Parts: sequence; C-alpha cells; structure tokens
Amino acid sequence: MRRKRSRKKHYYASKPLTGWMFLMPQLLFFAVFTIYPVFEGLRISLFHTTYTSEIFVGFQNYVELFQDSLFITAVKNTLFLTVVVVPATLLLGLFISIAVFDKSHKYISTIRSLYYLPVIVSNTVMAMVWNFLLNPASGLINYLIGSAGGQTVNLLGSRKYVLWIIAFVTIIASVGQNIIMYVAAMIGIPGDLFDAAKVDGASKRSWSFHIVIPLVKPTTLYLAVINTISILKLFVIIQLLTDGGPNNASVTMMYYLYQNAFVYDKTNIAAAIGVLMLSLSIFLVLPQFKALSNPED
Repeated sequence: MRRKRSRKKHYYASKPLTGWMFLMPQLLFFAVFTIYPVFEGLRISLFHTTYTSEIFVGFQNYVELFQDSLFITAVKNTLFLTVVVVPATLLLGLFISIAVFDKSHKYISTIRSLYYLPVIVSNTVMAMVWNFLLNPASGLINYLIGSAGGQTVNLLGSRKYVLWIIAFVTIIASVGQNIIMYVAAMIGIPGDLFDAAKVDGASKRSWSFHIVIPLVKPTTLYLAVINTISILKLFVIIQLLTDGGPNNASVTMMYYLYQNAFVYDKTNIAAAIGVLMLSLSIFLVLPQFKALSNPED
C-alpha cells in the first residue's frame, strides 16, 4: 500500500506540467480580463485621446479630477456608503447567524432562504421594487404613512435622506450573503467547544464572544473585503433609484465613472477614476486585513 502511494506521489511530482495545464485556462482568463484591463486603464489615464490621436498628458487627468467639485462629492458619498454599509452588514449578518445557527436544520434553512432571497433577485428588479415602494406620489410606504395620519415625504428626493435610503437598500440586498457565509463557518466549529462551554455554565452571549466570533474571523475578513469592493462598484441601485440625484447628492465614484465614459465621452477621465477607485479599495482593505488578521496565524 505504501509502495503504491509513493509511486502515485512520484508520478504527479514528475509531471508538474499536468497541474499547470489545468490552471492555464483560469490563469489566461484572469490575465486577459483582469490584469490587462488594470494596466491598460492606468495607461489610458495618462493620455488625452481624440478620434485621430493620443497625446500623453501625464497626471493632468488626475489634476482635473481633483479640481472637479462633483468628483469630490462622489468620493465623499462613496466613503459614506462604505463606512455605513460594510460594518452594518457585517454586524447584522453576524447577529442573525449567531441567533439561528444552533437551531434545528429546518429552521436554519427557512431563515437562510428568506434572507438570501434579495441576493438571488437581480439588483435591477430589487431597485424597481424599492422605487415603487418609495415613490412619493403612489408609493406604498408614503401611502401607509398617510393612512396613519403622518405627513408624506419624498425620501429619494431629499438630499438629507437619499444616501441613508441607498445604504438601507444595499444592506437589505447584501446581508443574506453574509448570513450564508457566517452560518456555514459556525456549523464547522467543533461541537466539543460548545459542550465544554455549557459544562462550565457559559451563557450564549459568553460563548458567542469567546468562541464563535474569534473562530469566524477569517470569514469576517473575507466578507469585509468583498463588501467593500461591492460598495465601490455600486451602480444599478443608484441609477434606478435616484439617477445620481437629487442635484448630484447620490453620485458615487462608480456612477461618475459611468457618466464620464458613456455620457460625456471622456474615457481618459473615466480611466483615471478607475485607477483612483483601485487605490481607494486598497486603502480601505489593508486596514481591515491588519485589524482582523491574527499575526500569530
């Protein structure tokens, strides 16, 4: 038996090309559709392109961006949504997961299905539903407020509330994925740890803080990163709910990139925004790695 295993191990060790052949399609796809666009976007951001020529302008596109008050507003709105949505989504997903993961299998399946439903539904459909609910003239929410004797309000047309509404809708759309990931991680925790905690008389709150939360830290790190990236790419919800309004109050970096690329026909400016978005994502993700990763691991 040992001789057979050693032969098999020697066979795979002597043929590393086989493993690379399996990896090659994915590596090629990653290089063509991820690595190349990043460097090409960086190159385009340093030029001014016309229909007949391409002129090198250095960092002039970046200087023009930082002199644009609308871009500064887009950066502030993006940071606001990131700071609000990412922690809220993580905390809400963690709280719900801790509450349900030790229940019966049918109960967990029902909860996961209910919370994961907004993730399954496309962002376009979900945004259209919320647009109907929040419509100031015929929306269900304002109708219920009016029926209760309250004063109706145009939430999507208010500079004071619009970003909070977008944040709320984004949290509802994203929390289901966090719950699925957290519950899967919690189910994988050895049951002996919970049995020992119960023998010691630990409450659910106690073993949640001392057992569950530390052991799901890798999942928290992963979710923090992908949620941050998803907020930076947030587009469909804003386009269908507010179209960047009112008076550009809900414009984000991704939406402003879209406007420059496909509305204003400023591809070089759009490329510069994309490079800045990449830099901002790295700037936001690195502290999360530092705060959540364990140096001893």
